[in-house]
Amino acid sequence: MSRPTLRAIVVGAGGLGRVWIETIQDFEETEVVGIVDVRPEAAESAAQDAELSGIHVGDNLIEALDEVHPDFVVDVTIPSVHHEVVIPSLEWGVPVLGEKPMTDSLEKARAMVAASERSGKLYMVSQSRRFDPNLFAFRELIRRDAGLPLGILNADFYIGHHMETFRHGLEHVLLLDMGVHIFDKARFISGEEPVAVYCEDFNPSWSWLQGMSSASAIFEMTSNLRFTFSGSWVSEGHHTSWQSEWRAVGPDGTVTWDGLTEPVAEIALAPEPGTRLSQFESRTLGAIPEVEQQFAGSLREFVRALRTGETPMGECHDNIKTLAMALGAIQSAETGQRVPISLE
Repeated sequence: MSRPTLRAIVVGAGGLGRVWIETIQDFEETEVVGIVDVRPEAAESAAQDAELSGIHVGDNLIEALDEVHPDFVVDVTIPSVHHEVVIPSLEWGVPVLGEKPMTDSLEKARAMVAASERSGKLYMVSQSRRFDPNLFAFRELIRRDAGLPLGILNADFYIGHHMETFRHGLEHVLLLDMGVHIFDKARFISGEEPVAVYCEDFNPSWSWLQGMSSASAIFEMTSNLRFTFSGSWVSEGHHTSWQSEWRAVGPDGTVTWDGLTEPVAEIALAPEPGTRLSQFESRTLGAIPEVEQQFAGSLREFVRALRTGETPMGECHDNIKTLAMALGAIQSAETGQRVPISLE
């Protein structure tokens, strides 16, 4: 017996909004029934390009909700106005799947979480880069071979980003935009939560971005884990993958992942007689095949939660911890101080 199709309104008709429209249309359990944008001509253009006729197109979210009565809303607006989409949608009585970061302040984030609690409706933040078969394999290989708790976790991200988007005007562009993905993966990989951070961000002299395009951070995590991050949006040559390059060090060995291929573990064996250095055995683990990639995986996770009532990855009560990591790093960069990470 086929399941009823879940009907969505997409708010935000820019480049990423169009990606979400396509993703929703490609999934057999969902369809787009409305597109809303502050620029109605952009919403109309997105509908035409997606060959969607007869759907609601406009610039007023409440009017769209009243007319269409969707099963969920997808928020693809800029971070500073996410709360202006999420809270009214939840209060209207519809679940929301929102783009990352949740927002640009903990005050707004707490209000969004409270709206989810009051309404009893799901608010999930799409951390699309969690949905990678090799990332799941990396996490599993750590647990299987390196052992827990981790003591050291490193991530390096170096890409020259020339895309003309709203990101170029963000003051702390690396930390708030890409940093949120990387910090979220650190929580997922390690199973630990942030305690405090010291961070510096800066803009090299050749940078073509307005905001702080480069950063280094040391996070203190639970179980005495240290997670270090170093990266740049304006690094030309020898790019890392978009998933970053990772190293995880546990009690039994080290696992590395280049963000593209299967992760590799080196497990310590006893030193040979007369030597001081351990010997090692290499082990690998192939991609976890049932994990669907990025946006499609995020949408499937959200729909599964709507169907079953189970709590999805990225649910707002959990994802606010990822936002707190990014905002804590920004506060540390601005003050030059170690900053305790709190949801208060």
